[in-house]
Amino acid sequence: MDIFKVFTIEAAHRLPNVPAGHKCARLHGHSFRIEIHLSGELDPQAGWVMDFADVKSAFQPLYDQLDHHYLNEIDGLENPTSERLAVWIWERLKPDLPLLSEVVVHETCTSGCRYRG
Repeated sequence: MDIFKVFTIEAAHRLPNVPAGHKCARLHGHSFRIEIHLSGELDPQAGWVMDFADVKSAFQPLYDQLDHHYLNEIDGLENPTSERLAVWIWERLKPDLPLLSEVVVHETCTSGCRYRG
């Protein structure tokens, strides 16, 4: 069974490693939509894979670090592409969410990435 919880963060960033003149080299912001996916067996007693409140609690420290912040200033996100953000989230969540199966980062309504560890 697969479940997911969606979070939205507002954050600014710039991409320092793009070619000269690239628009993403300039400071800009996104309303990132982040999906945390988990896969596991349905607990016959509880009737769920995991309590969504526990997913929210696990993600909350990351949310607090990311939301309304400049991503380039966060350790490990000096080049904060969506791909690097997905990996960064995975590495911090996986120890607390062993059922984590996928992190999806939507940078815009039409662009994003999917990371499966």
